[in-house]
Amino acid sequence: MFRIAICDDEKYFQEYIQGILMDYQKEKGILYEINAFGSGKAFLESEIGAIHYKIVFLDIRMDELDGILTAQKIRKRSRDIFIVFVTAFVNYSLEGYKVDAVRFILKDNETLPAAIYECMDAIFEKINYNAVWKEFSFTEGRKKICLDQIFYIESRLHKLVFHMIGDDFWECTLYDTLNKIEKEFAETGFLRIHQSYLVNMKYVVAIQRHHALMDFNTILEIPKSRYKYAKEMFCAYKGEI
Repeated sequence: MFRIAICDDEKYFQEYIQGILMDYQKEKGILYEINAFGSGKAFLESEIGAIHYKIVFLDIRMDELDGILTAQKIRKRSRDIFIVFVTAFVNYSLEGYKVDAVRFILKDNETLPAAIYECMDAIFEKINYNAVWKEFSFTEGRKKICLDQIFYIESRLHKLVFHMIGDDFWECTLYDTLNKIEKEFAETGFLRIHQSYLVNMKYVVAIQRHHALMDFNTILEIPKSRYKYAKEMFCAYKGEI
């Protein structure tokens, strides 16, 4: 899962930018976690850790540690984070160039949504990301879903339970076999760790001690017979992304 940080000492713009990003997420079918911080210092000292974010929206004018200094500290830790400056000022292009900022976006209520959409499109093009959609005849009705929304699929009592994530968790059920779904999902980042579990490796934190440690404090069992294979496949996946 992608993580996005918003660093702005104005609560209004924290919430406004977050709302735009949530709209973009729903429209594009791309899942990510958004966290807001009131200062660059709070972001750098966050519990998750700054280097675990993919994109950071930084206000330039902030008390204690401004956006430029925060960006410089980010770059000392990672060259892979996309830095986006959101500012009411346009005279920071040289400093932005030095920290390899991907965009300068003006704090303008009218143009901000379109600018953020364009910025996000450009970032996902750079990382060669494309959302994959499939249509399923669930017992709840026919639905077209993005595969990134699938946390994991569980075989339970002759039916499949799709554990889904987005703004919240929900489930969809389907009468089919996990063997068939596994074949359909080949080359899409899903891994069969158990006779009853097909997991989305985007949400696997680690595989250890015969368990898959997932996001959201979820732990799924891996039988001894599948453990070596699951470990190798997950390591190969992590090496590719």
